Amino acid sequence: MPSDCSTAGGRTAVNTALAPPGPPTARLTLLFAVACGSAVANVYFAQPLLVTLGEQFSLGSGLLGAIVTVTQLGYAAGLLLLVPLGDLVDRRKLITLQLGLLAAALLAVALAPGTTALLAALAAVGALAVVAQTMVAAAAHLAAPAFRGRVVGAVTSGVITGILLARTVAGTVADLAGWRAVYLLSAAMTATLAVLLRRALRAGRPPTVAMPYRRLLVSTVVLFARHPLLRVRGGLALLVFAAFSTLWSSVVQPLSSPPWSLPHTAIGAFGLAGAAGAAAAGAAGRWNDRGLAQRTTGTALVLLAVSWLPLAFTRHSLWALAVGAVLLDFAVQAVHVTNQSLIYAVHPDAGSRIIGGYMVFYSAGSGLGALGSSLAYATTGWTGVSALGTAFSCAALLLWATTRRLGPTA
Repeated sequence: MPSDCSTAGGRTAVNTALAPPGPPTARLTLLFAVACGSAVANVYFAQPLLVTLGEQFSLGSGLLGAIVTVTQLGYAAGLLLLVPLGDLVDRRKLITLQLGLLAAALLAVALAPGTTALLAALAAVGALAVVAQTMVAAAAHLAAPAFRGRVVGAVTSGVITGILLARTVAGTVADLAGWRAVYLLSAAMTATLAVLLRRALRAGRPPTVAMPYRRLLVSTVVLFARHPLLRVRGGLALLVFAAFSTLWSSVVQPLSSPPWSLPHTAIGAFGLAGAAGAAAAGAAGRWNDRGLAQRTTGTALVLLAVSWLPLAFTRHSLWALAVGAVLLDFAVQAVHVTNQSLIYAVHPDAGSRIIGGYMVFYSAGSGLGALGSSLAYATTGWTGVSALGTAFSCAALLLWATTRRLGPTA
Protein backbone atom coordinates (compact mmCIF):
# COMPACT_ATOMS: atom_id res chain seq x y z
CA MET A 1 0.00 0.00 0.00
CA PRO A 2 1.46 3.39 -0.92
CA SER A 3 2.28 5.80 1.88
CA ASP A 4 3.86 9.21 2.39
CA CYS A 5 6.76 9.74 4.77
CA SER A 6 7.58 12.89 6.71
CA THR A 7 9.97 13.77 9.49
CA ALA A 8 9.00 15.24 12.85
CA GLY A 9 11.54 16.01 15.55
CA GLY A 10 14.19 13.86 13.87
CA ARG A 11 11.91 10.84 13.83
CA THR A 12 10.35 9.33 10.76
CA ALA A 13 6.57 9.12 10.80
CA VAL A 14 4.57 7.21 8.25
CA ASN A 15 1.24 8.62 7.11
CA THR A 16 -1.04 5.64 6.74
CA ALA A 17 -4.18 7.73 6.62
CA LEU A 18 -5.23 5.80 3.52
CA ALA A 19 -7.73 3.36 4.91
CA PRO A 20 -7.46 -0.38 4.32
CA PRO A 21 -9.75 -1.83 1.61
CA GLY A 22 -12.18 -3.49 4.01
CA PRO A 23 -12.94 -4.40 7.61
CA PRO A 24 -10.58 -6.37 9.88
CA THR A 25 -11.00 -10.14 9.86
CA ALA A 26 -14.01 -11.59 11.62
CA ARG A 27 -11.70 -13.41 14.04
CA LEU A 28 -9.87 -10.24 15.07
CA THR A 29 -13.12 -8.28 15.32
CA LEU A 30 -14.53 -10.97 17.62
CA LEU A 31 -11.42 -10.91 19.80
CA PHE A 32 -11.64 -7.11 20.02
CA ALA A 33 -15.31 -7.39 21.00
CA VAL A 34 -14.66 -9.98 23.72
CA ALA A 35 -11.69 -8.07 25.13
CA CYS A 36 -13.58 -4.76 25.10
CA GLY A 37 -16.56 -6.36 26.83
CA SER A 38 -14.36 -7.97 29.45
CA ALA A 39 -12.47 -4.72 30.14
CA VAL A 40 -15.51 -2.49 30.48
CA ALA A 41 -17.39 -5.08 32.57
CA ASN A 42 -14.96 -4.37 35.39
CA VAL A 43 -16.41 -0.88 35.73
CA TYR A 44 -19.89 -2.35 36.38
CA PHE A 45 -19.20 -5.39 38.56
CA ALA A 46 -19.84 -3.42 41.73
CA GLN A 47 -23.37 -2.31 40.83
CA PRO A 48 -25.30 -5.46 41.89
CA LEU A 49 -22.92 -5.77 44.87
CA LEU A 50 -23.41 -2.27 46.26
CA VAL A 51 -25.50 -3.31 49.26
CA THR A 52 -23.05 -6.10 50.15
CA LEU A 53 -20.05 -3.78 49.77
CA GLY A 54 -21.82 -1.15 51.86
CA GLU A 55 -22.32 -3.69 54.66
CA GLN A 56 -18.74 -5.01 54.35
CA PHE A 57 -17.14 -1.56 54.50
CA SER A 58 -19.77 0.23 56.65
CA LEU A 59 -21.08 2.63 53.98
CA GLY A 60 -24.55 4.18 54.31
CA SER A 61 -27.07 4.14 51.46
CA GLY A 62 -26.26 7.74 50.57
CA LEU A 63 -22.58 6.85 50.07
CA LEU A 64 -23.03 3.71 47.98
CA GLY A 65 -22.86 5.80 44.82
CA ALA A 66 -19.30 6.75 45.77
CA ILE A 67 -18.18 3.21 44.87
CA VAL A 68 -19.41 3.72 41.31
CA THR A 69 -18.35 7.36 41.16
CA VAL A 70 -14.72 6.73 42.13
CA THR A 71 -14.47 4.08 39.42
CA GLN A 72 -15.90 6.52 36.88
CA LEU A 73 -13.47 9.24 38.00
CA GLY A 74 -10.61 6.82 37.42
CA TYR A 75 -12.12 5.99 34.05
CA ALA A 76 -12.25 9.69 33.14
CA ALA A 77 -8.58 10.12 34.12
CA GLY A 78 -7.62 7.14 31.98
CA LEU A 79 -9.53 8.54 29.03
CA LEU A 80 -7.64 11.82 29.25
CA LEU A 81 -4.19 10.42 29.97
CA LEU A 82 -4.02 6.94 28.45
CA VAL A 83 -6.34 6.63 25.44
CA PRO A 84 -4.61 9.43 23.45
CA LEU A 85 -1.43 7.33 23.55
CA GLY A 86 -3.04 5.15 20.88
CA ASP A 87 -2.20 7.90 18.37
CA LEU A 88 1.42 8.02 19.49
CA VAL A 89 2.76 4.56 20.38
CA ASP A 90 2.49 0.99 19.18
CA ARG A 91 -1.10 -0.01 19.93
CA ARG A 92 -0.14 -3.67 20.36
CA LYS A 93 2.20 -2.82 23.23
CA LEU A 94 -0.21 -0.27 24.72
CA ILE A 95 -3.19 -2.65 24.71
CA THR A 96 -1.37 -5.62 26.17
CA LEU A 97 0.42 -3.53 28.83
CA GLN A 98 -2.84 -1.94 29.97
CA LEU A 99 -4.54 -5.33 30.17
CA GLY A 100 -1.70 -6.67 32.29
CA LEU A 101 -1.90 -3.73 34.69
CA LEU A 102 -5.69 -4.04 34.77
CA ALA A 103 -5.34 -7.65 35.90
CA ALA A 104 -3.10 -6.46 38.75
CA ALA A 105 -5.59 -3.75 39.78
CA LEU A 106 -8.43 -6.29 39.84
CA LEU A 107 -6.35 -8.48 42.12
CA ALA A 108 -5.88 -5.49 44.43
CA VAL A 109 -9.68 -5.00 44.61
CA ALA A 110 -10.17 -8.67 45.50
CA LEU A 111 -7.65 -8.40 48.33
CA ALA A 112 -8.65 -4.93 49.61
CA PRO A 113 -8.60 -4.94 53.46
CA GLY A 114 -10.47 -1.67 53.99
CA THR A 115 -12.44 1.18 52.41
CA THR A 116 -9.44 3.29 51.38
CA ALA A 117 -7.70 0.38 49.69
CA LEU A 118 -10.92 -0.66 47.98
CA LEU A 119 -11.64 2.78 46.56
CA ALA A 120 -8.04 3.28 45.41
CA ALA A 121 -8.01 -0.08 43.65
CA LEU A 122 -11.40 0.62 42.02
CA ALA A 123 -10.08 3.96 40.75
CA ALA A 124 -7.12 2.12 39.19
CA VAL A 125 -9.49 -0.41 37.62
CA GLY A 126 -11.49 2.44 36.10
CA ALA A 127 -8.37 4.14 34.73
CA LEU A 128 -7.03 0.96 33.11
CA ALA A 129 -10.39 -0.26 31.79
CA VAL A 130 -10.14 2.48 29.16
CA VAL A 131 -8.13 -0.03 27.15
CA ALA A 132 -11.56 -0.84 25.67
CA GLN A 133 -11.58 2.56 23.98
CA THR A 134 -8.05 2.08 22.66
CA MET A 135 -9.31 -1.12 21.05
CA VAL A 136 -12.38 0.61 19.58
CA ALA A 137 -10.12 3.22 17.97
CA ALA A 138 -7.78 0.50 16.68
CA ALA A 139 -10.68 -1.43 15.14
CA ALA A 140 -12.08 1.75 13.55
CA HIS A 141 -8.68 2.51 12.00
CA LEU A 142 -8.43 -0.96 10.50
CA ALA A 143 -11.73 -0.47 8.61
CA ALA A 144 -12.33 1.51 5.43
CA PRO A 145 -14.91 4.33 5.82
CA ALA A 146 -17.63 2.31 4.06
CA PHE A 147 -17.28 -0.46 6.68
CA ARG A 148 -16.44 1.63 9.72
CA GLY A 149 -19.93 1.91 11.18
CA ARG A 150 -20.54 -1.84 11.18
CA VAL A 151 -17.07 -2.58 12.60
CA VAL A 152 -17.51 -0.04 15.40
CA GLY A 153 -20.99 -1.47 15.96
CA ALA A 154 -19.66 -5.04 16.16
CA VAL A 155 -16.94 -4.13 18.66
CA THR A 156 -19.32 -1.95 20.66
CA SER A 157 -21.73 -4.91 20.78
CA GLY A 158 -19.04 -6.63 22.79
CA VAL A 159 -18.80 -3.63 25.09
CA ILE A 160 -22.56 -3.64 25.64
CA THR A 161 -22.67 -7.37 26.21
CA GLY A 162 -19.90 -6.97 28.77
CA ILE A 163 -21.83 -4.23 30.57
CA LEU A 164 -24.97 -6.36 30.66
CA LEU A 165 -23.28 -9.63 31.61
CA ALA A 166 -21.22 -7.85 34.27
CA ARG A 167 -24.22 -7.60 36.55
CA THR A 168 -25.33 -11.18 35.95
CA VAL A 169 -21.86 -12.66 36.37
CA ALA A 170 -21.10 -10.53 39.43
CA GLY A 171 -24.38 -11.47 41.09
CA THR A 172 -24.04 -15.19 40.37
CA VAL A 173 -20.39 -15.49 41.39
CA ALA A 174 -20.99 -13.41 44.54
CA ASP A 175 -23.83 -15.72 45.61
CA LEU A 176 -21.68 -18.81 44.99
CA ALA A 177 -18.27 -17.70 46.26
CA GLY A 178 -18.46 -14.16 47.67
CA TRP A 179 -17.86 -10.76 46.11
CA ARG A 180 -14.06 -11.06 46.16
CA ALA A 181 -14.24 -14.06 43.80
CA VAL A 182 -15.80 -11.79 41.16
CA TYR A 183 -12.62 -9.75 40.89
CA LEU A 184 -10.28 -12.75 41.15
CA LEU A 185 -12.06 -14.40 38.21
CA SER A 186 -11.90 -11.20 36.15
CA ALA A 187 -8.18 -10.78 36.88
CA ALA A 188 -7.48 -14.25 35.48
CA MET A 189 -9.57 -13.62 32.36
CA THR A 190 -7.96 -10.22 31.74
CA ALA A 191 -4.47 -11.72 31.92
CA THR A 192 -5.48 -14.42 29.42
CA LEU A 193 -6.86 -11.86 26.96
CA ALA A 194 -3.63 -9.87 27.20
CA VAL A 195 -1.72 -12.92 25.95
CA LEU A 196 -4.20 -13.63 23.14
CA LEU A 197 -4.17 -10.05 21.87
CA ARG A 198 -0.40 -9.85 21.95
CA ARG A 199 -0.34 -12.83 19.61
CA ALA A 200 -3.15 -11.57 17.36
CA LEU A 201 -2.10 -7.95 16.81
CA ARG A 202 0.72 -6.80 14.59
CA ALA A 203 3.37 -4.47 15.95
CA GLY A 204 3.68 -1.11 14.23
CA ARG A 205 3.43 2.63 14.72
CA PRO A 206 -0.01 4.28 14.76
CA PRO A 207 -1.26 6.36 11.80
CA THR A 208 -0.19 9.80 13.04
CA VAL A 209 2.95 11.91 13.04
CA ALA A 210 5.09 11.90 16.16
CA MET A 211 4.56 14.60 18.79
CA PRO A 212 5.43 15.10 22.46
CA TYR A 213 3.01 13.57 24.97
CA ARG A 214 2.08 16.95 26.48
CA ARG A 215 1.21 18.31 23.04
CA LEU A 216 -0.80 15.17 22.36
CA LEU A 217 -2.96 15.82 25.43
CA VAL A 218 -3.43 19.50 24.56
CA SER A 219 -4.43 18.58 21.01
CA THR A 220 -7.37 16.58 22.38
CA VAL A 221 -8.80 19.73 23.96
CA VAL A 222 -8.10 21.71 20.79
CA LEU A 223 -9.98 19.19 18.66
CA PHE A 224 -13.12 19.53 20.79
CA ALA A 225 -12.80 23.32 20.91
CA ARG A 226 -12.49 23.46 17.13
CA HIS A 227 -15.28 21.07 16.07
CA PRO A 228 -18.84 21.75 17.32
CA LEU A 229 -19.97 18.25 16.30
CA LEU A 230 -17.57 16.72 18.84
CA ARG A 231 -18.94 18.91 21.62
CA VAL A 232 -22.57 18.20 20.77
CA ARG A 233 -22.06 14.45 20.54
CA GLY A 234 -20.07 14.59 23.79
CA GLY A 235 -22.96 16.42 25.45
CA LEU A 236 -25.39 13.77 24.23
CA ALA A 237 -23.10 11.07 25.65
CA LEU A 238 -23.02 12.80 29.03
CA LEU A 239 -26.80 13.01 29.27
CA VAL A 240 -27.73 9.56 27.94
CA PHE A 241 -25.18 7.81 30.14
CA ALA A 242 -26.32 9.86 33.13
CA ALA A 243 -29.78 8.40 32.47
CA PHE A 244 -28.28 4.92 32.02
CA SER A 245 -26.33 5.15 35.28
CA THR A 246 -29.30 6.60 37.13
CA LEU A 247 -31.13 3.31 36.55
CA TRP A 248 -28.38 0.75 36.96
CA SER A 249 -26.57 2.38 39.88
CA SER A 250 -29.69 2.57 42.03
CA VAL A 251 -32.02 -0.25 41.00
CA VAL A 252 -30.18 -2.66 43.31
CA GLN A 253 -31.64 -0.85 46.33
CA PRO A 254 -35.38 -1.37 45.66
CA LEU A 255 -34.74 -4.89 44.33
CA SER A 256 -32.86 -5.94 47.46
CA SER A 257 -35.52 -4.45 49.77
CA PRO A 258 -39.11 -5.55 50.51
CA PRO A 259 -41.35 -6.43 48.76
CA TRP A 260 -38.82 -8.00 46.36
CA SER A 261 -35.77 -8.83 48.57
CA LEU A 262 -33.98 -10.46 45.63
CA PRO A 263 -30.56 -12.20 45.92
CA HIS A 264 -27.49 -11.04 43.98
CA THR A 265 -28.08 -13.53 41.16
CA ALA A 266 -31.64 -12.34 40.50
CA ILE A 267 -30.64 -8.67 40.66
CA GLY A 268 -27.78 -9.25 38.24
CA ALA A 269 -30.07 -11.15 35.88
CA PHE A 270 -32.04 -7.98 35.22
CA GLY A 271 -29.05 -6.77 33.24
CA LEU A 272 -30.01 -9.39 30.66
CA ALA A 273 -33.34 -7.62 30.19
CA GLY A 274 -31.36 -4.96 28.37
CA ALA A 275 -29.72 -7.43 25.99
CA ALA A 276 -31.50 -5.63 23.15
CA GLY A 277 -28.82 -2.99 23.59
CA ALA A 278 -26.29 -5.25 21.88
CA ALA A 279 -28.63 -5.62 18.91
CA ALA A 280 -29.02 -1.84 18.82
CA ALA A 281 -25.25 -1.39 18.49
CA GLY A 282 -24.99 -3.52 15.36
CA ALA A 283 -28.12 -2.04 13.81
CA ALA A 284 -27.07 1.55 14.56
CA GLY A 285 -23.70 0.94 12.93
CA ARG A 286 -25.35 -0.26 9.73
CA TRP A 287 -27.83 2.64 9.74
CA ASN A 288 -24.94 5.08 10.13
CA ASP A 289 -23.18 3.55 7.10
CA ARG A 290 -26.42 4.21 5.17
CA GLY A 291 -26.47 7.89 6.17
CA LEU A 292 -29.26 7.69 8.77
CA ALA A 293 -27.32 8.99 11.77
CA GLN A 294 -29.66 11.83 12.76
CA ARG A 295 -32.81 9.78 12.31
CA THR A 296 -31.32 7.02 14.45
CA THR A 297 -30.32 9.50 17.15
CA GLY A 298 -33.72 11.19 17.31
CA THR A 299 -35.69 7.94 17.43
CA ALA A 300 -33.42 6.51 20.12
CA LEU A 301 -33.71 9.61 22.32
CA VAL A 302 -37.51 9.49 22.15
CA LEU A 303 -37.36 5.84 23.27
CA LEU A 304 -35.01 6.83 26.09
CA ALA A 305 -37.49 9.37 27.46
CA VAL A 306 -40.41 6.93 27.08
CA SER A 307 -38.51 4.16 28.91
CA TRP A 308 -38.93 5.96 32.24
CA LEU A 309 -42.71 5.51 32.13
CA PRO A 310 -42.57 1.75 32.88
CA LEU A 311 -39.41 2.17 34.99
CA ALA A 312 -41.34 4.41 37.38
CA PHE A 313 -43.37 1.33 38.42
CA THR A 314 -40.34 -0.78 39.40
CA ARG A 315 -41.45 -1.07 43.05
CA HIS A 316 -44.77 -2.53 41.90
CA SER A 317 -43.88 -4.68 38.88
CA LEU A 318 -40.73 -6.50 37.81
CA TRP A 319 -42.20 -6.73 34.31
CA ALA A 320 -42.31 -2.93 34.17
CA LEU A 321 -38.60 -2.86 35.08
CA ALA A 322 -37.78 -5.43 32.36
CA VAL A 323 -39.67 -3.52 29.65
CA GLY A 324 -38.18 -0.20 30.68
CA ALA A 325 -34.66 -1.66 30.81
CA VAL A 326 -34.99 -3.02 27.25
CA LEU A 327 -36.10 0.37 25.92
CA LEU A 328 -33.46 2.29 27.86
CA ASP A 329 -30.51 0.06 26.93
CA PHE A 330 -31.54 -0.10 23.27
CA ALA A 331 -31.80 3.69 23.08
CA VAL A 332 -28.54 4.42 24.91
CA GLN A 333 -26.47 2.04 22.81
CA ALA A 334 -27.98 3.22 19.51
CA VAL A 335 -26.97 6.80 20.36
CA HIS A 336 -23.54 5.67 21.57
CA VAL A 337 -22.60 3.79 18.38
CA THR A 338 -23.91 6.59 16.17
CA ASN A 339 -21.90 9.11 18.18
CA GLN A 340 -18.66 7.16 17.84
CA SER A 341 -19.08 6.58 14.11
CA LEU A 342 -19.71 10.29 13.48
CA ILE A 343 -16.93 11.68 15.65
CA TYR A 344 -14.25 9.32 14.31
CA ALA A 345 -14.98 10.56 10.79
CA VAL A 346 -14.17 14.15 11.84
CA HIS A 347 -10.42 13.39 12.01
CA PRO A 348 -9.53 9.68 11.56
CA ASP A 349 -5.80 10.31 12.17
CA ALA A 350 -6.68 11.51 15.68
CA GLY A 351 -9.08 8.65 16.35
CA SER A 352 -7.74 7.68 19.77
CA ARG A 353 -7.77 11.27 21.02
CA ILE A 354 -11.28 11.93 19.73
CA ILE A 355 -12.74 8.74 21.18
CA GLY A 356 -10.88 9.31 24.44
CA GLY A 357 -12.16 12.87 24.72
CA TYR A 358 -15.70 11.78 23.84
CA MET A 359 -15.62 9.06 26.48
CA VAL A 360 -14.74 11.65 29.13
CA PHE A 361 -18.27 12.95 28.63
CA TYR A 362 -19.55 9.37 28.93
CA SER A 363 -17.67 8.85 32.18
CA ALA A 364 -18.78 12.19 33.62
CA GLY A 365 -22.39 11.30 32.84
CA SER A 366 -22.06 7.87 34.41
CA GLY A 367 -20.57 9.33 37.58
CA LEU A 368 -23.20 12.06 37.72
CA GLY A 369 -26.01 9.54 37.35
CA ALA A 370 -24.56 7.22 40.00
CA LEU A 371 -24.09 9.92 42.60
CA GLY A 372 -27.33 11.71 41.78
CA SER A 373 -29.44 8.56 41.90
CA SER A 374 -27.98 7.50 45.27
CA LEU A 375 -28.82 10.88 46.77
CA ALA A 376 -32.26 10.89 45.14
CA TYR A 377 -33.07 7.44 46.48
CA ALA A 378 -31.87 8.33 49.98
CA THR A 379 -34.09 11.42 50.08
CA THR A 380 -37.19 10.71 47.95
CA GLY A 381 -37.00 7.01 47.10
CA TRP A 382 -37.63 5.50 43.68
CA THR A 383 -39.91 8.39 42.66
CA GLY A 384 -36.95 10.75 42.85
CA VAL A 385 -34.75 8.37 40.87
CA SER A 386 -37.36 8.12 38.11
CA ALA A 387 -37.74 11.90 37.97
CA LEU A 388 -33.97 12.33 37.71
CA GLY A 389 -33.68 9.77 34.90
CA THR A 390 -36.54 11.41 33.02
CA ALA A 391 -34.90 14.83 33.36
CA PHE A 392 -31.59 13.57 31.91
CA SER A 393 -33.41 11.85 29.03
CA CYS A 394 -35.53 14.87 28.10
CA ALA A 395 -32.48 17.15 28.28
CA ALA A 396 -30.69 14.88 25.78
CA LEU A 397 -33.68 14.99 23.42
CA LEU A 398 -33.79 18.80 23.67
CA LEU A 399 -30.05 19.09 22.97
CA TRP A 400 -30.37 16.92 19.85
CA ALA A 401 -33.44 18.82 18.60
CA THR A 402 -31.68 22.19 18.88
CA THR A 403 -28.37 21.07 17.29
CA ARG A 404 -29.46 18.49 14.71
CA ARG A 405 -28.22 20.64 11.80
CA LEU A 406 -24.65 19.75 12.78
CA GLY A 407 -23.38 16.77 10.81
CA PRO A 408 -25.51 14.37 8.74
CA THR A 409 -29.14 15.40 8.29
CA ALA A 410 -30.74 12.04 7.44
